[in-house]
Amino acid sequence: MIGAIIGDIIGSTYECHNVKTKHFELFPKESHFTDDTVLSVAVADALLHRAESRIDPRKAYAMWYKQYYKRYPHAGFGQMFSQWAVAETLTIQRSFGNGGAMRVSAIGYAFDSVQEIKKEVLYSCYYTHHNKEARLGAEAVAICIYFARMGASKNEIRSYIEKNYPYKLPKLDMIRENYVFDSRTSYSIPPAISAFLESESYEDAIRNAISIGGDSDTIACIAGGIAQAFYHEIPVKIQDRALSLLNSGLKDTLRLFEQQFVFYKTLQ
Repeated sequence: MIGAIIGDIIGSTYECHNVKTKHFELFPKESHFTDDTVLSVAVADALLHRAESRIDPRKAYAMWYKQYYKRYPHAGFGQMFSQWAVAETLTIQRSFGNGGAMRVSAIGYAFDSVQEIKKEVLYSCYYTHHNKEARLGAEAVAICIYFARMGASKNEIRSYIEKNYPYKLPKLDMIRENYVFDSRTSYSIPPAISAFLESESYEDAIRNAISIGGDSDTIACIAGGIAQAFYHEIPVKIQDRALSLLNSGLKDTLRLFEQQFVFYKTLQ
């Protein structure tokens, strides 16, 4: 899961200043975590406390999202989500943005079947992304992570996604020149998956993701989450630098989740 967090941090400075090359500085001095990290950790925290929670899982996710928003209100949340998060009543939003997909890396690790993952993604999207397009994008990302950690090949992952989701995964060289920022799920998820599929290592997946421009932090967050599950390792210098940019609260939850789910699952 830390792979997604690192992708977000590396992409944070390139979202507003896109680059169209794989040759860039990984951690400029302005690098920081964004709402992608905050909500990814919120999902992990919700899963860590699942056993002690007796409320509807859909409401449980919503409560964790709201709680984490209150802790990090300036992390770069969109206006629609911010308004939902501070509202006293719990309402259903029908966003088709990629926010539902950017935060699901923990779900890809915590469950052991496609059916379980689909159900959990539905719960996680229910109040904020009550929309088929957003849900399918989040499903695709979580299932990519699940297949990657279970040892599926890249060809198997590509085949499953293209067969079961309304995506034709693009070649990055074909879209890089004209790719622009658009946070719509159907626009940003396919190239994020392709960034992983065309990679040779974790770092290469992140460089692929940033190199097309667009919603860089989210695309790199998604590609990084899948890449960690597939390659099972991240260069220590990259990991240490990213962790140094997290506060103790985020870092502690991330480590607890990785200890309980990620390291155990990848050893099976």
